[in-house]
Amino acid sequence: MTKHAKGGNRQRDLIPRAQKTTIALAQDHPMVVLTDALDWTEMEVRAEKIRAKKLKNAAGRPPHLRALLGAVTVMAVRRLPYRETEEQIRYYAPARYLCGLTETEWTPDFTTIQDFSQLLGEDGVKLINEYVVQLAVELGLADPRLAVADTTAQEAAITHPTEVGLLASFLASVVSNARTAGVKFKGFLAKMGSKIKAGKKKVRAHHLFAKTPDARRRILVELTKIVERLTGQLGKAVEAAADTGRQLHGHAMAAQNKLSNLHQTMMKLLPQIRHWIKTGHVAVGKIINLHIPELYSIVRGKVGKGVEFGLSWGITRLQGGFILATMGTTRSDVQDTKFAVRAAEDLAALFGKAPKSYAYDRGGHSDENIKRLRAIGVRNVGLAPRGRAEWQVDGKIRDKLIRERAQVEGSIGTIKGQKYGFNRPAARSAAMMGVCGQRAALGANLAKLVRGLAKPARAAAG
Repeated sequence: MTKHAKGGNRQRDLIPRAQKTTIALAQDHPMVVLTDALDWTEMEVRAEKIRAKKLKNAAGRPPHLRALLGAVTVMAVRRLPYRETEEQIRYYAPARYLCGLTETEWTPDFTTIQDFSQLLGEDGVKLINEYVVQLAVELGLADPRLAVADTTAQEAAITHPTEVGLLASFLASVVSNARTAGVKFKGFLAKMGSKIKAGKKKVRAHHLFAKTPDARRRILVELTKIVERLTGQLGKAVEAAADTGRQLHGHAMAAQNKLSNLHQTMMKLLPQIRHWIKTGHVAVGKIINLHIPELYSIVRGKVGKGVEFGLSWGITRLQGGFILATMGTTRSDVQDTKFAVRAAEDLAALFGKAPKSYAYDRGGHSDENIKRLRAIGVRNVGLAPRGRAEWQVDGKIRDKLIRERAQVEGSIGTIKGQKYGFNRPAARSAAMMGVCGQRAALGANLAKLVRGLAKPARAAAG
């Protein structure tokens, strides 16, 4: 019986098969349409403004802005992690065309794409998204004369916060980072090893054996005392490591910075836990995650989900479906009473004129807000009234604003879906959550732009 080599074709090719393919791109492919429609020079100018603000100097080689902006666009329309984005650009012809790399074999690696995304930040991606919305207005696909707005929550990919869970996370993070942070922290581990073990035993006892509220409270009190002692000693180790003046690099430097941040966060969290133990009420501004302390709880009042944990956002929708996103860095930044006016002011700054008709739900209704909206140039103020207050508009205008106002919920649901990933993004900082949120809005706008540009082409072909 004849044996054949595994894999390949049983019959050898007379001429070896070429590994460099040549294909023609379809003119109606979404990435091809986007490449030809976007003004990449304008996008580069906006990206360069952000770089100039954040970089200390212009030393080093100039970046491949055209290719990196294309990579950000690929991530927005396909919702890909950095490694898969690199692979997509390297081997997928429409993605290479979108990045302007069809005439070269060079491809940006995933670390370069990640560094560029971090450099852009939330404000940089927001600038690009604003350009896409302005382009849609120029093409007649969106109309800024009618706009609606609402607030929403961007949930973080964290576990439900509890006092014991936060303390257990502190113990685990201290151990993992102190092992690689230098000699001072190894001494800290040797000195406090018994306390760390005792703390872990308390966590285990709370999870497995504390069956009554009194038992859980007693273990929490004991665990808090242990963590307070550890926090004090960690602070001394951080100061001793800083006084040595020894330069660390790589993982050691990152671990030392992490321990310093953990110490600062615990100094704020421990009094809040003490307040909970004493009163049974959550302290104002309670820290809900050790690794992203900027997160906060957002009371939504939904059925089955009264509270969400993450960041507040404001979403503004123009007639035509294109959206603008605004992130709230603090709990009070994006509230209905404030954002009802801020959204219209932002539109006036972006387009040079406030929308003629503007709608918001009853959370933004007040006599002061109505006066402010009229002062900036909004003629038809469609703030849904509270109680027995009357609408400021009536007839067909009111009906139209109510319909448009309902559609902003659909836009929010779109960016929160699996396709764009606004909710629970794979981000380890509030800054990158902002990047992911703006990228989701950008992806939704780019998809709508492609559909809008495809309609005239289909009509001409038909």
